[in-house]
Amino acid sequence: MTGKRDEPAKNNTDDTEATEATEATAEDTDQAEPEVAPVVGGGPRVPEGVEYSALDVEARAGLRSLPKSLAELVGKHLVAAGMLIDEDPEAALAHARYARERASRVAVVREAAGLTAYHAGEWSEALSELRAVRRMSGGNTHIAVMADCERALGRPERALDLAKDAGRDLPPDVAVELRIVSAGARRDMGQLEAAVVGLQGPDLDAKRRDPWSARLFYAYADNLAAAGRTEEAIQWFLNAAQADDDEETDAAERAFELGADESEVAAALDEPADSAEPADSAEDTDDAEPTADPESTEDTDDVKPAEPAQDTGDTGADTVEGGAAPGGKDSDG
Repeated sequence: MTGKRDEPAKNNTDDTEATEATEATAEDTDQAEPEVAPVVGGGPRVPEGVEYSALDVEARAGLRSLPKSLAELVGKHLVAAGMLIDEDPEAALAHARYARERASRVAVVREAAGLTAYHAGEWSEALSELRAVRRMSGGNTHIAVMADCERALGRPERALDLAKDAGRDLPPDVAVELRIVSAGARRDMGQLEAAVVGLQGPDLDAKRRDPWSARLFYAYADNLAAAGRTEEAIQWFLNAAQADDDEETDAAERAFELGADESEVAAALDEPADSAEPADSAEDTDDAEPTADPESTEDTDDVKPAEPAQDTGDTGADTVEGGAAPGGKDSDG
């Protein structure tokens, strides 16, 4: 995916009204849902070696309502979308759209179409598809991605509304991503200190090593820098670099750019992995709340951790949950 939750992409102004009028909901009544471009002819060519069996078990289960031949056809295009998502998002989207045209009533297909559109920077289309998934299957698995799409479309207030409506009953990784996106929305609105406050919580601990620690630390550092708190930003970029075992962020470079010594950066990169503390439990993340009363922060509405996502700072990494492509074995579903 190329969309970053820290810098929303340009607004897509060419989207047309949706052909499925029933998908227009109260949450976006003043803007019609985009029409997904119809697939012409036989659809995109499936890359050599793509097999239906490569589709993850959950996705295959979602296709059981289709005739066997159609399920296999749709499944192969979902696998192709997953294979191409990083190297050629546009080609991946063509496969996802083809699958959607042939199985629009299947939630896993709409999910793949939405996530692929998000990777391709088609924010309105992604939002439309993921809204459909939310209505069809319930839950808030992709709420952070949806909020990030709202940001990318220049609607940070709606991103915050989504975060508020999602409540606190979210998986830990989704809750963290939603806090990151919400902080980015606050920043879009010029509420820099509120963005910082919204990322604070028990899991914002330099010794923690949750799967999302590097992204959370990076987002916090990035918002500190935006708020002019440079020394604190440097330290948290260094913390992010220490936590980033997979080197998915440019935290070390950001720390150096802000004035960190080369020795500090080197020390952060060389820190042994076992010097950090693993998370005690996911409950700490669920309970993460801003450490200050949101109402007291410059009239910043309701700064709450809460979409996804995608934010506050450019991590240089994909931001769809888990970074996995839809339809593949490493996908969320």
